[in-house]
Amino acid sequence: MPRWLKRPEGSNWGAFGDDDQVGRMNLVTPERRRRALAEAREGRCFLLGLPLDYPKGKIFAGRNPPRLEPTYGGDGRVMYDWTFADRGSDVINDDRVVMDLQYSSQWDGLSHYGCCFDADDDGVAEHVYYNGYRSDRDFVQPAEGVSPRALALGIENLARTCVQGRGVLVDVRRAGSGPHALVGYEALMAAIEAQKAHVEEGDLLCLYTGYGDLLMRDGEAVDRDELAGCPGLDGADKRLLEWIDRSGLAAICADNPMVEKMEGVERCEGTARLPLHEHCLVKLGVHLGEFWWFGAIAPWLAERGRAHFLLTAPPLNLPGAVGSPATPVGTV
Repeated sequence: MPRWLKRPEGSNWGAFGDDDQVGRMNLVTPERRRRALAEAREGRCFLLGLPLDYPKGKIFAGRNPPRLEPTYGGDGRVMYDWTFADRGSDVINDDRVVMDLQYSSQWDGLSHYGCCFDADDDGVAEHVYYNGYRSDRDFVQPAEGVSPRALALGIENLARTCVQGRGVLVDVRRAGSGPHALVGYEALMAAIEAQKAHVEEGDLLCLYTGYGDLLMRDGEAVDRDELAGCPGLDGADKRLLEWIDRSGLAAICADNPMVEKMEGVERCEGTARLPLHEHCLVKLGVHLGEFWWFGAIAPWLAERGRAHFLLTAPPLNLPGAVGSPATPVGTV
């Protein structure tokens, strides 16, 4: 049986094969990766990820910072400042971490976000994800004694691509308009043109909003109103969504929590509250990176009139997970 008989309007389901699970990362070809390598002229690297215990304090309800714990040896002793009981001069520390995979700098996997859509064309909407994968067939739902798991579209599929390509940094800190600092198509195009940036097929677009700078500067004392004033994409702007489709970009990465803003965006009843998430993750297979940090690389590029760099950002190779922490690196 085919996975779907009808696909959402504007989607590319099937374009990379009936069983594709990485979406537009398919466009990061060896040739495009070689082009990205050419941007690493100086051999200098910049860390583009927040420390994994940032943001300090509650930004997302239900997501918690990592908690380090010791592991235990076979004899039940805590393996921290641990020594062999019978002999040897060894002193050993060993630990583990309990963490929410999408608390800090992260990738949204294609299994992270779906929509209600009648893919069977039988008049009943199903919970579907990119390329027609479904909640009832392709996910193990959590239950008592049962751990959730994405049987398709898990983050391990993105990890296998190695996520290395050409990053395009666009400074949108002053591009937002209105009380909610929304960045639509015209504002984004103006910022791209002003910085002489070029977004081409297979590129990874990086949006510098200043949100990550505030988190790094102020920690737990960060002002929520100041954070709210940082710009984000207007997911309700149809011209913007059409451009994302036409451009062929492989991913969008931002230093804010969701890439798009929920505040100030008008929606019709029964439509997505996060329309850019639906457009990118469900319809096109464009991965989203969130909570990144561009506060070091952005001024370096701006001083030299550059916008492009080699971006390396694989997620954890964790089978079945729907998202992953990221430690992205920009090389110039």
